[in-house]
Amino acid sequence: MLDSVELSFKDDKLFIQAFTHSSYVNEHRIRTVHDNERLEFLGDAVLELAVSQHVFKRFPAMSEGEMTKLRAAVVCEPSLAALAEQLRFGELVLLGKGEEMTGGRERPALLADVFEAFVGALYLDGGMEQVYSFLEQTVFLKIANGSFAHMMDFKSQLQEVVQRDNLGTIRYEIVEEKGPAHSREFVSVVQLNEETTGKGVGRSKKEAEQLAAQQALTELGGEDPVLRHLK
Repeated sequence: MLDSVELSFKDDKLFIQAFTHSSYVNEHRIRTVHDNERLEFLGDAVLELAVSQHVFKRFPAMSEGEMTKLRAAVVCEPSLAALAEQLRFGELVLLGKGEEMTGGRERPALLADVFEAFVGALYLDGGMEQVYSFLEQTVFLKIANGSFAHMMDFKSQLQEVVQRDNLGTIRYEIVEEKGPAHSREFVSVVQLNEETTGKGVGRSKKEAEQLAAQQALTELGGEDPVLRHLK
């Protein structure tokens, strides 16, 4: 919850904007109210920089490739959505009635966007110092205890294993799309030499492919080098 995090906003309008969804603005047509999309754009860049710097300093033995995997695990949609859910951001979002009725407060993509918008607002309100203070309390501790290890870039790991052992070629395919438009699910399979070795179901095509690659790695006995540094 936000009340368990030590931070303060000097500009309350930035705080409100971070939690204002475009559906609310479109429905109410209030000129003085702005949605969080521009803050989301800024927050995405700020978050990548902050996490990159932290990982660079925290794990001096990590290679460039390993740092890239860890950063991707932290800033991906599932991780950010989980963080936003833990902070109960969904309860604070201003939504239009349509978005509200279709479960917008619990939609992972919306929650991840709100988290990025919040980081963008923090940056504008108090600079990188305030951003780092927030992330120290919410994200960096999770990095230290290995909470993101399960969200590594499994596609890259699978490619490395296949190339290292000369196993052949891999190919991903979305074999099914299901569910309503606001809560779509994708089913992906990964094939090694035309034989299915992994299957995954996710909220996006990328997530489904990552989960398929994870299953394939398990089948092949793949090893995650990043875990060496997180243990």
